[in-house]
Amino acid sequence: MTAPQPDPSTGSQGPDTPGHAGTPGPAQEPSPMAGLAAEYAAKAGLHRTHDGRVDVLRSAGGIQGIAESIAPGLVFLVAFTVTRELTLSLVAALAAAAVFTVVRLVQRKPLTQALAGVVGVGISAWLANTTGKAEDFYLPGFFTNAGYILAMVLSIFLKWPVAGLLFGFIRNEGLDWRKDPARVKAYQVGTWIIVAVLALRLAVQVPLYLMGPDGLAALATTRLIMGAPLYILGVWIAWLVTRPAPAQPAPESQPKDGPAAAD
Repeated sequence: MTAPQPDPSTGSQGPDTPGHAGTPGPAQEPSPMAGLAAEYAAKAGLHRTHDGRVDVLRSAGGIQGIAESIAPGLVFLVAFTVTRELTLSLVAALAAAAVFTVVRLVQRKPLTQALAGVVGVGISAWLANTTGKAEDFYLPGFFTNAGYILAMVLSIFLKWPVAGLLFGFIRNEGLDWRKDPARVKAYQVGTWIIVAVLALRLAVQVPLYLMGPDGLAALATTRLIMGAPLYILGVWIAWLVTRPAPAQPAPESQPKDGPAAAD
């Protein structure tokens, strides 16, 4: 699945690419700044399709990546609901995360995402086991969300919006969008959309966490719903909002002697 895009860019031309649509020009060597933007987007896990659109599903980790992010929390919720045994439930969640690491080893895929998941689940399990509170399994995620919000808001005020750094690579803009105040503004708005998604998570989940055991089931459920699915929706909307306006065709010039006389 890719982000719906009625006006896909194909590299150097098109509505999603700066410049004059439909006007061929000489191929240009990618600038070092464009390479830097591409490297940043790659490290952030953002991917593009062959026709120049953002591949939202793949950027979210694909089906396997989404499963890796959902399964440990789901296993923990089911195990704790059935057994009410915190330690057993935490071990089950860690085992679920470890299974995906083994799967990636068998598939000979990069282990970065799976190992990060194991570490994250391990920290959550350690905290919950230390405090004896099942709801603390979800506490580290709040700090992660808050950290992302802070970084993105800072990027907006510094006029280096994160959406621009990511989508600029997909659209072959590199960092040239920073020369256009209108594009900077658009990418600031796009970044605010992603910030809103992260803030919505906190607004919904923190009150459930503060309810203690009574809010655990709802907290775990909203964590699943507001995880990858909400992220995909937020990135898609930010992508659409930040599209460059289609270039307007140049008006046809009139002959100096005026319109041709009718026969």
